[in-house]
Amino acid sequence: MNDIVGTMFNKSFMDELLKPQQLYSHRTLKTVLTRLAHASIMRLNPASMDRLYELMIMAFKYQVFLCPRPKDLLLISYNHIDSIRELVKETPMALNQVDEAHRKIIEVYTSLSEGEFQLLRQTLLIFLQDSHVRVSLFMKSKVQNPNGRFVLTASGPVPHGMEVPGLIRMFDEKGKEVKRSEFPTGGCYSSPIREGSFELHGDRVIRLGLNMYNVNHPEETHTSKASSVKTDDTPNLLAKEELNQLARLMGSMKAENTPKPEPVFRINLFTSDQEEEEEEARTAGGAGEPLFGVINIQAMQDEQVATQLAEIAGQFTEGEEQSDNPGSSSSKGDDLLAMMDHL
Repeated sequence: MNDIVGTMFNKSFMDELLKPQQLYSHRTLKTVLTRLAHASIMRLNPASMDRLYELMIMAFKYQVFLCPRPKDLLLISYNHIDSIRELVKETPMALNQVDEAHRKIIEVYTSLSEGEFQLLRQTLLIFLQDSHVRVSLFMKSKVQNPNGRFVLTASGPVPHGMEVPGLIRMFDEKGKEVKRSEFPTGGCYSSPIREGSFELHGDRVIRLGLNMYNVNHPEETHTSKASSVKTDDTPNLLAKEELNQLARLMGSMKAENTPKPEPVFRINLFTSDQEEEEEEARTAGGAGEPLFGVINIQAMQDEQVATQLAEIAGQFTEGEEQSDNPGSSSSKGDDLLAMMDHL
């Protein structure tokens, strides 16, 4: 973890990221993620790296999509940085790199206007709009539909600086309120708690950007109460025998505890099989009938058939030599290689 954080918050790398520039492509971002992951001893195959990238993109899309107001993108990023700072708190060098990068981000983005934050958020959503990978955690939490799209809930606190919807106020030409009326909002909204801290350290208030695997999910942690139905602990003999038979077929059980098998046939593809020779010697010595019947299948070519095939092949060879140029000593393969050398 220290290696990855040290590479990600390297001064030159952060300076390059914070330059005004166009948004990177998915291919470039995936390459950056691969380089960061491989900065440590961790190695992932391409399939695992693709899944990791898709999970990262969908988690980030979820955070940007549910961001209460554009400026809260900073609070989400600060939650990320605070979590990383907690991971490397025992390593002073990496911790200093994180703090320095955090100061640069505050310096660059704090001065942006609300309109610039809205443009930034809209650009990110356009970049992420075609990503609809289903994440099991989001599906269990009911925040993602089966088609991969996220669910916007019509409830919860409104963004900081906003009023709870549901009230219409009318004013006269002098700016004096003359009438009020209410309308159903279709949701259950509440006033904002307080604004999060945009400083180097502080309470961010917003929960987006924190470790999403730390949230308890009732459907995963629910334990059923003691049932009044009595369970039968008597072992199923038929099931046990089926498992034993499966184990015998797989060769993982000894045969001395199993009943004597019925006579079976054994297919022998090669005459030099050691087991067949031992069985024939045992039978010739009067030890009794063989344990299994052997069906011999001759897999080797017969000499007469091989001779006939050689003669037929020789006739084809003679025909080809007559049709070829006598002065030519190169084959088709050599001509192909020579042609490739000229390319």
